[in-house]
Amino acid sequence: MEFFDFHHHKKNISKGIYNLEYGEAPPEFPYSIGIHPQDIQLENIESQFDWLNSNITENCFAIGECGLDGLISIEQKIQEQVFKKQIEISNEIKKPLIIHCVRKFYEVISFRKMANQPMIIHGFNKKQNIADDLLKNKFYLSFGKPVLYNLSLQNVLKTIPLDKIFLETDNEDFNIEELYIKVSELKGISLERLNEQISENLERIQHG
Repeated sequence: MEFFDFHHHKKNISKGIYNLEYGEAPPEFPYSIGIHPQDIQLENIESQFDWLNSNITENCFAIGECGLDGLISIEQKIQEQVFKKQIEISNEIKKPLIIHCVRKFYEVISFRKMANQPMIIHGFNKKQNIADDLLKNKFYLSFGKPVLYNLSLQNVLKTIPLDKIFLETDNEDFNIEELYIKVSELKGISLERLNEQISENLERIQHG
């Protein structure tokens, strides 16, 4: 059985969405492309968007990572402008958005109404109240390695509807199968059922 890795940084993974790094050429397998808040270059932003727009091929699954980060020095107003522009690109090309969010969840939620396409919070590891508010606003949540050991996060995941979940390795060095096994145990369902559900979720976000 193959397991889909929703967000990863490794070119040797056959089934998943590769996160294209700024300046890279697009690969011959599914990838996401975006301007990460940490990568914003004020003096170079136009060429960053030129790179983004010129590297959207048929293998592009999503726009991202993009979003807001409260721990970096780039002014929030600038981050918001760059985020908004990527939402507009997503709307135009009808691709979902993979969201990077650090300490700015309610600001990200405020942008949801601008997006016509699904938004997925990658690497979700926050508390129940934030998860609930994201779900109310029709976000999907992608979970990573912390689910293997973080009891609080495991309890949050138990409450998340199966049709709102994705699983990812991000840039961690572990096998995505471990995560699928753990989540199937937490949810009390078979590995096959979880795998089928993730496939259904992928199909849904691909079609808005």
